[in-house]
Amino acid sequence: MLDTRAEINALLGRLEFSSGRALTKVACCTLLAVLLAFLPEHPGLTDAARWVLFILVLAAGMWISEAIPAFAVALLVIALEIAILGKPGGVFATGPNDWETFVRPWSSPLLWLFFGGLVLAEAAARTGLDRWLSGQVLGWFGNRPGAVLLGTMTLTGAFSMFMSNTATTAMMLAVMAPVLKTLEFDDPFIKALLLGVPFAANLGGMGTIIGTPPNAIAAGSLAATHPVTFTMWMVIGIPPAILLSGITWFYLLKKYPCKTGRLDLSALRAPGTNSILPLWKRILVMAVFFLTVGLWMTGPFHGIPTPVVSFLPISIFAATGVIRVQEIRSLHWDVLLLIAGGLSLGVAVSETGLATWIVGLLPIGGLGSIALALVLAYLAATLSNVMSNTAAANVLVPIGIAIGATSQASIVIPIALGASAAMCLPISTPPNAIAFTSGKLNAQDFLRGGLLMGFLAPAIVVLWSAFILR
Repeated sequence: MLDTRAEINALLGRLEFSSGRALTKVACCTLLAVLLAFLPEHPGLTDAARWVLFILVLAAGMWISEAIPAFAVALLVIALEIAILGKPGGVFATGPNDWETFVRPWSSPLLWLFFGGLVLAEAAARTGLDRWLSGQVLGWFGNRPGAVLLGTMTLTGAFSMFMSNTATTAMMLAVMAPVLKTLEFDDPFIKALLLGVPFAANLGGMGTIIGTPPNAIAAGSLAATHPVTFTMWMVIGIPPAILLSGITWFYLLKKYPCKTGRLDLSALRAPGTNSILPLWKRILVMAVFFLTVGLWMTGPFHGIPTPVVSFLPISIFAATGVIRVQEIRSLHWDVLLLIAGGLSLGVAVSETGLATWIVGLLPIGGLGSIALALVLAYLAATLSNVMSNTAAANVLVPIGIAIGATSQASIVIPIALGASAAMCLPISTPPNAIAFTSGKLNAQDFLRGGLLMGFLAPAIVVLWSAFILR
């Protein structure tokens, strides 16, 4: 998964930032953090909270400027918390083991849940099951342009709920490549298909806790006070995702009409069959996939925690050779580190009293929970257009937790869902960047649809969350 603009720029064939520029950005971010955290008096702010403010501003600055990779910022956050706050007799810790507070998020159950999702996705990709299913299911929708676009977006959104949206986009664009070649080079419908895949991948990630890292960060932050089950998240996330995907489908169909009444789908019969492994492994992966998802969704009935269920695919696929050493090494460990860093930052912001102090500064007097959720959801969508949506969630979720009081879930969950609505630029999300490399899209194509989603999504997710969680 691409988590920085620098990596996306590299994907688009541009030069990465030089080390000199990176050092300059780090220096500027550090200076800004020092100025904001230590120069003003900040009445009511403890020494520990002041240092956490420094770490928060430093991390936010480096996540936005991407001076260093996003996962490296997360590791730096944990390291600074241990070195500054975890020192016995220092500004926060009182005992020799208090530093462990800041590394416990690495063993958070939510990380194991997300890890299980990564293993499921890798198994589907390794066996070719994802491409095989795509080819089979798309045939059910018929060959009319609107139906093909609907089928493509539906499959993309469904896969994105359980797979990396980056991997889903790459896979679906590869599946649809033969269909694109059958269209005339100037057919507007090419843009509809190319935009429909990344938009559906971004929106589909709203549907489950493992759909995108911001969801896991929000669920992990709520675990102690307002636990959100796997099924409850789906109830909250899937309806807005379906509604927004439907609006996107209608927009793309009207904006980029097809020149022909029917499409040639003969090339979709068995995509990627040469790379599919033995049949028994495909059957095993399919069975374990549906069993795992089923257990995740029925947790209240059998009582098995969702993170524990994640060990089912992890252990079975490893024992049967579906997932080998090289696949384990290739998993997105950087994403897990980024989530752990965000949860650790949230712990520090909360435990030191910084969150309460920040809330006292905000002009939120008289605002209800819906108004607060709208502000933060729109802010998350805006920030996520110019920085990693995971990093945006890392910054905003602790604030949402502090502001929420008795309405934490209805404020924090829209922050995560709002971050998935950022798709105004080719570099706003990895799926956008992948689609942009086709050479058939320009920035204006993303901007128009992205502004539509950025305007509608935060309001829809806030109102739906308030209705479900009332």
